[in-house]
Amino acid sequence: MKQILSASVRRMTEGLTWKRIMLIAVGAAICSFGIHNIHQRTGITEGGVIGLMLLFEHWLGISPAAITPVLDIACYLLAFRYLGGRFIRISIVSTLSVSLFYKIWELFPPMLPDLSPYPLLATVLGGLFVGVGVGIIVRQGGSSGGDDALALTISRLTRWRLSFSYLFTDLTVLALSLSYIPLRRIAFSVLTVTISSFLIDRIQKAK
Repeated sequence: MKQILSASVRRMTEGLTWKRIMLIAVGAAICSFGIHNIHQRTGITEGGVIGLMLLFEHWLGISPAAITPVLDIACYLLAFRYLGGRFIRISIVSTLSVSLFYKIWELFPPMLPDLSPYPLLATVLGGLFVGVGVGIIVRQGGSSGGDDALALTISRLTRWRLSFSYLFTDLTVLALSLSYIPLRRIAFSVLTVTISSFLIDRIQKAK
């Protein structure tokens, strides 16, 4: 019985070193800080799963609390099929880390000035925070949510660069979002996802 339990623990923790966990935590802190203090306060629309969630909420009246887990689980099931169990194990740690840091940032008042009057600055800074944070997580072999899992799967299947896979999913959702969001706001979102996608790709491939 002890041998079976020990083997199960080894399988669950395969690929997870303390160094990797610490780097994932750093990436999660950076990413969630930017989204909480910049994107959410300035109303910059996201692409990927978050943007799709907002789309479902607007047109179908489906609660984000109900649709977000469904979309994330679907993305992770697809990733499990093509990226394997090791990716899922690391992603569990990274996803929980992102959620934990969201909760931590919510305990404090805003740590950055309100950049709503300066949407271009908010767009660039938000893209930098998300790109660097998620890039660190992806470099460790995990993902911060369903968006990353989907982009990594598309990259594996199509042999596209990871930055192009992110842009493909983000721009598809943002194009659909034009059905209810003004073009000017979408333009800022396109810029921020372009910056973040570029950084994620660069950090993942950095030597």
